[in-house]
This record gives sequence, C-alpha cells and structure tokens, in this order.
Amino acid sequence: MTQLSEQEIIRREKLQELHNLGIDPYPAAEYPVNDTSVNIKTNYSEETKEQFQQVCLAGRIMSVRDMGKAAFAVIQDSVGRIQVYIRRDDICPGEDKTLYDVVFKKLLDISDFIGIKGYAFITKTGETSVHATEITILAKSLRPLPVVKAKEGEVFDEVTDPEFKYRQRYADLVINPEVKEVFIKRTKIMQTIRDFYNNLGYLEVETPILQPIPGGATARPFITHHNALDMPLYLRIANELYLKRLIVGGFEGVYEFAKDFRNEGMDRTHNPEFTVMEMYAAYKDYEWMMRTTESLLEKIALTLHGTTTVQVGDKTIDFKAPFRRVSMYESILEHTGIDISTMEEAQLREVCKQLGIHVDPKLGKAKLIDEIFGEKCEGNYIQPTFITDYPVEMSPLTKKHRSKPGLVERFELMVNGKEIANAYSELNDPIDQRERFEEQVKLMERGDDEAMYIDYDFLRALEYGMPPTSGIGIGIDRLTMLMTNQPSIQDVLFFPQMKPEQQK
Repeated sequence: MTQLSEQEIIRREKLQELHNLGIDPYPAAEYPVNDTSVNIKTNYSEETKEQFQQVCLAGRIMSVRDMGKAAFAVIQDSVGRIQVYIRRDDICPGEDKTLYDVVFKKLLDISDFIGIKGYAFITKTGETSVHATEITILAKSLRPLPVVKAKEGEVFDEVTDPEFKYRQRYADLVINPEVKEVFIKRTKIMQTIRDFYNNLGYLEVETPILQPIPGGATARPFITHHNALDMPLYLRIANELYLKRLIVGGFEGVYEFAKDFRNEGMDRTHNPEFTVMEMYAAYKDYEWMMRTTESLLEKIALTLHGTTTVQVGDKTIDFKAPFRRVSMYESILEHTGIDISTMEEAQLREVCKQLGIHVDPKLGKAKLIDEIFGEKCEGNYIQPTFITDYPVEMSPLTKKHRSKPGLVERFELMVNGKEIANAYSELNDPIDQRERFEEQVKLMERGDDEAMYIDYDFLRALEYGMPPTSGIGIGIDRLTMLMTNQPSIQDVLFFPQMKPEQQK
C-alpha cells in the first residue's frame, strides 16, 4: 500500500473532523454558480456594481492571508483567479462562530474547493475582489499540490518536471494555468477547420477504429482480437479507405477528426495515438487542394493570433498564402546535388551509402527515396512549403501524374522542418489500384512490415466507380505544436503515452 505523507495524514484527519461536525466534505447538491472570476475582474466598476451584488463563485483555494477575525483568500475557477474577503461576523452572523474559527481557519487547506456567495468590491489597494457573505465546502483535497511561488505576478518556482506535467496533467493544469491556453487553442484550431469545411458544404462523419485490414497508410499497426467473431482486428492507422468509400456512395465532400494508432517509435513529434483530420472532395485534384489548404492554414493563424505570422521558437513562420512549391526530385537535387529521378533500387542504395544514410536491406525503392528526403531535405523547410510530385512507388493510393511519367499527383506540406499534411489526387482506377496493392504485397514478402495489405472490399467499391477526388490528411497534434509554439507533442496532448509508473 502507498505510504501517506505527513500532510496527507493531516488532511485525512481534517476530513474526519468535518464529518464529526456534521459537514459533508463532498456534497451532492448543485451549487448555483452565476459568475466567473474573469467576468467580475473585467466588468466590475462603480457604474456596474449593481450587477455584482449577488455573485456566486466556486473554485479551489490557492492562497490564504489570515488577519485574525478576517482573511483574504484567492480562489481559482475554470477561467482565472480572484481575491475573496472573508470576515468572521459576515459568514457567522449568530453566536456560533464555528464555520470561521474552526472550519475555515483550521480544517480547510490550499486546493480545497469552496463556494462563495457575496458581492464584488474594490479594495483599498485597488484590487477587484468578492466580499463573502456565505461559504460552502464543495470538495476536500486530500493531496497537497506542489508549491509554486510567485511574487508581484512573477512566477519564480514553476513546476516544470516533465514526468509530473505529463503523468499528472490534472495537477499541472491547476498550478500552471497557462497550460490550459494551449488546449483551448487546440479546440479553436479544430473548430476553425470544422467551420471551414462546413462552409464548403462538406459533411463531418465517423468511420471504424477497429478494422479488419490496417489500410490507408504504410505503418505498423496495433493488433487485437475480437472474441465473438474469433478474428484479429487492427486499430486503424488511417481512415482514408473508408472515407473514399463514402465518396463512392455519393457524398461530394466528407471529413473526419480521427484517432489513429501506429505501433512505432515515440519522440518529440510522434505519439502512438494521435489525431488526424482527413477530408475528401469529389471532382477536385491536388492543385485545388493546395489552394484550399493555404486558405485554411491562413484562416487558422488569423483566428488564433490575429495575424498570419506565428512565432515558433526563435523562428517567425508566415502562413500567408501562397506557399512555395518544390517537387521531391528538385528538393533532393537542391540539398544533395544528386539527381535521382532516373535511378533504380541498386543505384539508390549506393546514393544512401554515399550520403552516409544507413538503410535496412529490406527497404524497396520508395522507402529509400523517403529516407534520402527525410535525412537531407525535410529539415530545411521552415516556411510553409508544398513538396510535390512524388515517385509512383512511394504512393500506392495516388493517381499517376497527368504529364510526368513515373510520378504521382501528391504533395506534403512541410513547416518548421516537419510534415504537417499529406494529400493526393486520389487513385480511382480499380485496375491500377489492384496492381499497386499487389506491389505492396511483394514488399511485405520481402520483410517490409509497414507495407499495405490488399483491401478487396475497397477494390470492389472502386469498381462501382469513384469520381475524380482529392483528399488530404492534416496532423492536428503537429499543427497545434506549431500554432501554440510548443516544442514537444506531449505538450499538446492532455494525456500522452508514458511508461507505466513505478508504484512506491
């Protein structure tokens, strides 16, 4: 059993004393909150004070300054903090002063939840506060929060330990309130995307997370087992093939915010569970998708910051459209001095060796090109740049280029040295698609555990006919990192994946 600290033992003793006084430390009844700290501090004035004569707030006690028969406390609600003035004779108007002398002064602790009823006023020092006429215990905290010291608005002992921040996000959000802003902005990003596509007339949909075939991307899946059907199932690595089925079914545009899962490495830009927004539009191509994506990201930057420029570390990134466009072969030539456009697998292996890139002998031509680009090119694209026109071997779900043999109509959007979006003119020729799947099977037989399976039902859907279509996937986690200036994916996930905690 976990051994309790001295403070935890004391708090449990206080809990029992509250019970002994007949006070429920965890009441079930609704508490009639009618205002917030921010609203009062923003809008209270001599002209508006009549509107703030009966306020009701609730939140955590964050500090107390005892002055004998009165005290100042700071409470933190869902949007901010406000000072509360508590005087013994106001909350205990009768003979019995137990609520103030015993409950408030001795049995309440920092981080306990209380409710306050009273009226707003401005103190002699000019601070907008609430004069309490009634206090109610709403929840007793049995574990003390880490102490964060602050003076005159400046935090000088902030809790920054990643182990604490990511494993105990609930406490991190309390003691580091600015963390909450990152997640508020994440929600605004997603809402902006929704509004953007809804205004185009596209429909938000849901597709299966448990799939019989891990399709739509090249990645290593998580595998589980369905007992009733006695069959393996895979956590989806992408929702692409299901969304394109809906285009076959007659929808002109569909999109989904999807939780995807890939059983691969973890680092500052990868988490095994991540969020992707995928959108597919009939009668469009990748050129239209580039223009649309520029407009979308410009709109997101303006919504969050009021400008198209975003500070990311020591870099200023401008999302003002249009973005630069560079073909993949041009990019490799620019950054390595080598033209690989006519090379076969053996030659590409020699290039990797020449460039000092270690590659697995199981990798085929597509993965070799991907390794060269990832090692030598990707990190150079700080400002938003579309990398276009990929080799056909790298893109088994993409339409062949209409004018450039051996290439496909695909782009990836690079920002700050990382891929943010991936998009195609979608392959809608069922015969070509079958052949591409069969090539993937050959790679799987060579040992490539990220190669695609053949999805026969998807091929059947294509045989019914899919109109010309363009699709895109945007990584919401990485986009949030960019738009909120966060260095790690763990900083934009409420609960990032971590190793099991060692129980003491």
